[in-house]
Amino acid sequence: MKEEDKSKLIEVYKSSPWEAELVKGLLNANGIQAMLKDSMLPNIILPAVVMDVAVLVNEKDYEGAMEVIREREKNKNGG
Repeated sequence: MKEEDKSKLIEVYKSSPWEAELVKGLLNANGIQAMLKDSMLPNIILPAVVMDVAVLVNEKDYEGAMEVIREREKNKNGG
């Protein structure tokens, strides 16, 4: 029997659905499992309104995820 995963999910990034999807993909490419919160809400309920979407990771992956995000922001800003 598989042991139940009791880890908490923590928000590491919040932005437009497009940016959140990019960050999720970047984290996944770096071996960090990530998921989006409320990613379906803008498309189903309010298609004309852009709402921020959160990227969540397991608590144990928080530091690694933040390092990947900080590196992305540094490169994005020309640093």
